[in-house]
Amino acid sequence: MQLLVLLTSTLGLFATGAYAVVARARTDIGARVYRISAALCFVSFLTAVSALTAEPQLASAPLGLPWIGMHFRLDSLSAFFVAIIDLGGVAASVYAIGYGAHEKEPARVLPFFCAFLAAMNAVLLADDAFVFLVAWELMSLTSWALVLAHHEAEENRSASFIYLVMASFGTLALLMAFGLLAGSVGGYEFSTIRTATHAPWIAGVALALMILGAGSKAGLAPLHVWLPLAHPAAPSHVSALMSGVMTKVAIYGFIRVVFDLLGPPAYWWSIPLLVLGAASAVLGVLYLTVESDLKKLLAYSTIENIGIVFVALGLALAFKSQGVPLVAALAFTAALYHALNHSLFKSLLFFVAGAVQGATGERNIERLGGLIHKMPRTAFVALGGVIAISALPPLNGFVSEWLVFQSILLSPSLPQWSLKLIIAAVGGALALSAALCAGGFVRAYGVAFLGRPRSEPATAATEADDWSLGAMAGLLLACLLAGLLPSLVISVISPTVMSVIGAQMPTPGGMPFLSIAPIAESRSSYNGVVLFIFIVFSALLAARVVHRFGSHASKRGPAWDCGYPDPAPSTQYTASSFSQPIRRVFANAVFLARDFVDMPAPGDTRPARFTLNITDRVMENIYRPISGGVTFCSTQLDRFHSLPIQGYLMLVFVALIVLLSGIAIWQ
Repeated sequence: MQLLVLLTSTLGLFATGAYAVVARARTDIGARVYRISAALCFVSFLTAVSALTAEPQLASAPLGLPWIGMHFRLDSLSAFFVAIIDLGGVAASVYAIGYGAHEKEPARVLPFFCAFLAAMNAVLLADDAFVFLVAWELMSLTSWALVLAHHEAEENRSASFIYLVMASFGTLALLMAFGLLAGSVGGYEFSTIRTATHAPWIAGVALALMILGAGSKAGLAPLHVWLPLAHPAAPSHVSALMSGVMTKVAIYGFIRVVFDLLGPPAYWWSIPLLVLGAASAVLGVLYLTVESDLKKLLAYSTIENIGIVFVALGLALAFKSQGVPLVAALAFTAALYHALNHSLFKSLLFFVAGAVQGATGERNIERLGGLIHKMPRTAFVALGGVIAISALPPLNGFVSEWLVFQSILLSPSLPQWSLKLIIAAVGGALALSAALCAGGFVRAYGVAFLGRPRSEPATAATEADDWSLGAMAGLLLACLLAGLLPSLVISVISPTVMSVIGAQMPTPGGMPFLSIAPIAESRSSYNGVVLFIFIVFSALLAARVVHRFGSHASKRGPAWDCGYPDPAPSTQYTASSFSQPIRRVFANAVFLARDFVDMPAPGDTRPARFTLNITDRVMENIYRPISGGVTFCSTQLDRFHSLPIQGYLMLVFVALIVLLSGIAIWQ
């Protein structure tokens, strides 16, 4: 029954997109479409939550390819991710009722927005390779159209092209992976693949292809290059869906194939996940600490958080392969918990970025400042989102990262020394990324919301609309509840963990109220409510002590002006100033960062100019040479267009000789 409801809701989203095309002349079409999509996503969310503990449900339709058809399945794993996707869909739709009213060309957004939501749901409900790949490609194409919504800007067109190339590459990798798993008999149904026996080399190649296919969509380094380009190009509610939600579809696809369809894992499967996950976490957080574009900064943060999720999945594979299901369940719970958390706080922060951009027209935090006075309610929810994404208690980001570290601390029980050493290094990398992430978001929030306005648009900023504020407040409340009540969240996740791993974390029975203990209470435990009460009590006590003994001695006066008579806002510390130490340390190892200072000679009244250029080393060292090679080859091949008939005959003759020679050598 739940599967039919979800399929009907998915078709309803497609129909809503078609309605947006037919009724595009209506002045209120935007609000209508977003209200309908919010209602449909809310129904899907409730249905998915009710299906978490239900038995798997199957459905099929006589459509698609004749010998395959279309098969759908709703089990605990797909229900969990459907809940994440549609919760994000509800928030984005509600936010867009207000935010989308400013869209100049709503017809370029509305149909694709609904189709994008529907396609993501279809991927999660697919039970054969044909439906999965068709829905995956539809998801990529609709999101590409949304990235290209503001096509008048050259950088947006460039971003959409790179996104399309990376999406096509990922789909090709997935197609090859399913082709390998289906074998010569062509068993493309997931039930057939699940029961088949795969040779070790097939499983290994399929794993590599899934890392390429799902990793490129999720933003795993070095396949991440499209994220910092595509997310800023799309409208903010679409950016929230792409970053907070679509990346979870990629994680689902990876889990479905590697944990469900490939069969029992080997211990070495975890190594590429651990290495690439840790590299993504560190690379993403280093770039976010030096980035000044608010939406690019959030995109780099997505790369970091996806790295954390893949590290947790790698740990789950490592422990599962060694027959330690309890710790594997802990790591897998941490992965799902962090995926849920990331969808909440990243959507919230992209909404904040959209509100700031709508109020000021700026994404560069160097030209903001003082927004806490102009947009106090937005500043409040932004502060909550920053605390959550920085993994600070008592919000949700802390809990999931704490669970990841708990599973890392149990790695000495693994028998392989290679895994012990790699996981220890991964733990250090995650600790570094956690610290830098907090510093990076303190920098972004402080420069954008505190101090004095650095530009006229920031001075004239006004508060966001009520719909946008409502969506942001709802997500902040969800972040707070997921941080205060981790035992309830883990109880919701546990059926999914049990269905995939075959074990689950210890239940809260016998422990203090609302506490969690990853393995045993004697080793470690956490209670979000108690910690929240302690934080509130200690903060109030500290404030009272300071005001009691210090406020009477403080006096207000002009700010220290460094000897200048006019303390203009430009004399404040900038975002580049805050990030200079990190930039200098990692300038050659990670970034291609270069500072240029134009200092006028004595007597010259021109102002000094500081210019900072930061280039993605992955783009420069990997993708640009590949692009150059493709361009060179295509240029050379283009000469064949103008060959005479003798030339074409000679070409066919040479190709035939080479082919026959190859066959002769092979035999």
